[in-house]
Amino acid sequence: MNDTGDEKAIRDLMSELKRALRDRDAESLRGLYADDAVTYDLAPPLQLSAADPYIAGVRKWFSDWRTPIEMETRDERLHVGDDVAFSTSLSHMRGTKVDGEVDIWSRATFGFRKIGGEWKIVHEHTSVPFYMDGSFKASIDLKP
Repeated sequence: MNDTGDEKAIRDLMSELKRALRDRDAESLRGLYADDAVTYDLAPPLQLSAADPYIAGVRKWFSDWRTPIEMETRDERLHVGDDVAFSTSLSHMRGTKVDGEVDIWSRATFGFRKIGGEWKIVHEHTSVPFYMDGSFKASIDLKP
């Protein structure tokens, strides 16, 4: 049965993730992930781990932003077990990078595991659909 304390802890973790993104705080962001976390993010490569090279990539990505990175979520669903949980949502990222404005909706799935009594992100998958018309262009113009 779901424990509302666990649900709150995971929602707080996700709020901290949004804060770390907004403030471009790579160290705080890294602290939200388990050491063995795996991410499938929008940018290449196909798969990343949460180890140090991931943080180096995050720091580089953060340096490309002129403004805070605003992240909002919609249609969140959270499913919590005793020591594992997952969430799904639509995510809206916006702000200004050095090469222009960003305003994109994506799909996000997070996996969580309770480690030493604390919830950590162990899996993250972010994606956008693509047009099946032969162009295979990412459908970044979609809005819910």
